[in-house]
Formats: sequence, structure tokens, C-alpha cells
Amino acid sequence: MATVTITIEGKQVAAEHNSTLLSVFKENDVLVNQICGGQGMCASCHFFVVGGAESLTQPTQQEKMTLQFTKIERPGARLACQTRAIGEGVVIELPIGTFVQSEQDLETKIGRKADKTLIHPMTGEVLVEAGKLVLRSALEKMKESSSKFADYLSKK
Repeated sequence: MATVTITIEGKQVAAEHNSTLLSVFKENDVLVNQICGGQGMCASCHFFVVGGAESLTQPTQQEKMTLQFTKIERPGARLACQTRAIGEGVVIELPIGTFVQSEQDLETKIGRKADKTLIHPMTGEVLVEAGKLVLRSALEKMKESSSKFADYLSKK
């Protein structure tokens, strides 16, 4: 089988031609969430294309819809479950921070400074920047985003 080279966070890895980036991440022990089970319905497996976008498949309709819904503000966002490697020279970066596991998890952090950027587990939205105080408003933001996301999924 033909392989292509992908650079993930400065490390070059070999990937089978036409494999999803999600499978490449798993094969190379890159920690990534996949809350929707790889269906392209959430943004928990998102990454950022820094170079070689032409060596990836075009975004699927599902990926476009999901990324439109999310609040990921950085350009070059793609979903690892929907993106396939079809050529050389892809350079990607992963989101910096940690995905909050639940509303209860975020609630336990209220009143303390975030040691890492806290990211919504489904939408990829930054809830609290690293070094900032975690406020109750971050929990409300998470609840609101989760509710909107659930509504979005129920209409699918």
C-alpha cells in the first residue's frame, strides 16, 4: 500500500494513502477525542492545517456543517474523522489545551486559575484561556454551547 508523510506537531509519521487523519492519530498515539464516534458530528477531533492542505481531501458536507456550527476561531480547522491524507507534505497542529470532560469537571475548577486552556469537548470552543481564573460564566457558556449542540444534533 502506498504511504504518505504527515508532520504532526513537528514529528513526521508515515500514513497509508487515503487513510483518515483520525486513524493516523490513533496509530501514532496522538491523544484525540472522538465524542461522536468519528461521524463528523462534533469537533472533538479537530486539528489545524498549517501546510499542505492540497494533500488532504476536500471537506465533506458533514465536516463543513459541523465546523460552521463550532466556535473554533483559528483558520485551517479540519475534522480528523472526515479528512483523508492523499498526498505528501501535510503539516498539522493540534489544539493547545485540554478538553473539559463534563460540566461537573469544569465546576470543580471554578475559582482557580486554569493551568491549561480549557476547551468545550464537543464544539472545540475555548472556555477559559490558560492562566485565567475559571468563573461560573465559563460553566454557563459550556451549558449554553452543549444545549445548542444537542439541538443541532437532534435536527440531523
